[in-house]
Amino acid sequence: MRGFEPRVGYRPPASADPACEDEAMSVARSLVLFAVAAVAEIGGAWLVWQGLREHRGWLWVGAGVLSLGAYGFVATLQPDANFGRILAAYGGVFVAGSLAWAIAFDGFQPDRFDLVGAMICLVGVSIIMYAPRAAT
Repeated sequence: MRGFEPRVGYRPPASADPACEDEAMSVARSLVLFAVAAVAEIGGAWLVWQGLREHRGWLWVGAGVLSLGAYGFVATLQPDANFGRILAAYGGVFVAGSLAWAIAFDGFQPDRFDLVGAMICLVGVSIIMYAPRAAT
């Protein structure tokens, strides 16, 4: 069987709308930033919890405080310039991320209501952050 051979003079079509590619990259960047922020905030809160509630010591607490501070910096890297929108959307990410963290690190088993609630939150995040808006 022969491999793929393009036609002579064939060029793949150029993107019909470069703005769509830029928007897709912006959404991808935003999603990565939400994931990094979730790890920083949820991880930081978990480290403080472990340090104080589980008596692991002040090094854990200090690492948690640093991680929580890092979350604040990561949130500022979101492409959207509206603090309220970013923080509101992150609330939904925090809900879903907290359940995922609990599953991974605490052996938590969410029930169907936990999962449905988290999915509703993530739908809300996508509407808040990525719904088409008129340019202002």
